Amino acid sequence: MTELLAPGKTDRVLEIGAGSGYQAAVLAGTAKHVYTIEIVPELANSARERLAAMGAKNVTVRLGDGYKGWPDEAPFERIILTAAPPEVPQTLIDQLARGGRLVAPRR
Repeated sequence: MTELLAPGKTDRVLEIGAGSGYQAAVLAGTAKHVYTIEIVPELANSARERLAAMGAKNVTVRLGDGYKGWPDEAPFERIILTAAPPEVPQTLIDQLARGGRLVAPRR
């Protein structure tokens, strides 16, 4: 999915589903800034702690419903969903920069 996303050094990436923080850590090495949202409080907290311990200063972790996106930081050049939704939420499409790329697994 990271390869399909093709993040660049100037890209701001929105990740839906922080999980352990692994994907955000990978993206942090290739993007300008990664904004990641996790709906499960324990996962958001552990991802935040893990990324901070790694020194990933260009990652911001937020607790919340990722399908609402992060309108205050939009638009994003890249958006990645880590779980397959029934359909891609329009709110995420609306937060994608013109010419941007959104990657999501199929159901």
